[in-house]
Amino acid sequence: MNKKKNIITLAHGSGGRATSDLINSTIIKHFGVQNPESLQDYAKIKLDHNSNLAFTTDSFVVNPIFFPGGNIGTLAINGTVNDLSVGGSCPLYLSCAFIIEEGLEIPEFEQVVISMSKSAKDAGTKIITGDIKVVEKGAADKIFINTTGIGLIYSNVYINSSRAKIGDDILVSGYIGDHGAAIIDARDNLKINIPVLSDCKPVNKLVKKMIDVCPDIHCLRDATRGGVATVLNEIAKDSKICIELDESLIPIRETVRGVCELIGYDPLYLANEGTIVAAIPEEFTEIVLREMKNDPAGVNSCIIGKVTEKYSGNVFIRSSFGSERIIDIMYGDQLPRIC
Repeated sequence: MNKKKNIITLAHGSGGRATSDLINSTIIKHFGVQNPESLQDYAKIKLDHNSNLAFTTDSFVVNPIFFPGGNIGTLAINGTVNDLSVGGSCPLYLSCAFIIEEGLEIPEFEQVVISMSKSAKDAGTKIITGDIKVVEKGAADKIFINTTGIGLIYSNVYINSSRAKIGDDILVSGYIGDHGAAIIDARDNLKINIPVLSDCKPVNKLVKKMIDVCPDIHCLRDATRGGVATVLNEIAKDSKICIELDESLIPIRETVRGVCELIGYDPLYLANEGTIVAAIPEEFTEIVLREMKNDPAGVNSCIIGKVTEKYSGNVFIRSSFGSERIIDIMYGDQLPRIC
């Protein structure tokens, strides 16, 4: 039993409690925390009194590498762009590094590269450096990609998961769980035909519109691994507040809801790759929502909850019948290797 407790499992890559435990017990234990900003989706680098950079890195191991609505290349670019964006920055430059398994067909690789180039252009950023390595057949799974990004944080913007305040509205930029459902559909072993595409897209232009009308956005997160439930729990914990969700307001496609009921998943924990969650001061909610709905990445934006003080450090959801249940961080993952 002790031996089993000392090995890495798929749960450690879920973005949930197991991931957090591993980071705290090993990585932070030895690396330390360089600054409080380094535990967000990005790290903040101060250049001078007026200029700050956002810096982030991510690795992508999605299976399969092609899925409805995107591929590992679009995922790599948009995922990194979005991590920079939720820090209130304009993504400037990206790097990309490929780890390729021997035997991958060159046309497949080129299709991934073309998708990355198009995604970077769509986001208005540039890929300026990178690396390529090839490993023996069986030593990887077709292709893994690492991307690193640098962005310039907009002036007078301070977005952090510790800044949610009582009275803030909780907004989401669109339907949740689409990416997770698309990956389920792409995995032939499940043999479920789901007419849904991944929400994989850049959100930097959407975030800029939000900041233009509300520079004091309190919290902004990209709801990827662990889904909406996980990022809201992190905000509740870091801000020492409670987040109350209204189940009837949460946008979930019927197809996604149906497959979750069929195989026992909770859409609140399904990954998204172009959907953001925000804590907005109540007085700015109306104007922010209007701007979000005017952007292609936020046409289905809506309010899903409120910041309260009821159960400090927790997230709970109220059903249409008035019952309440706590939404906790999952230990493992419903669906591994979704990004």
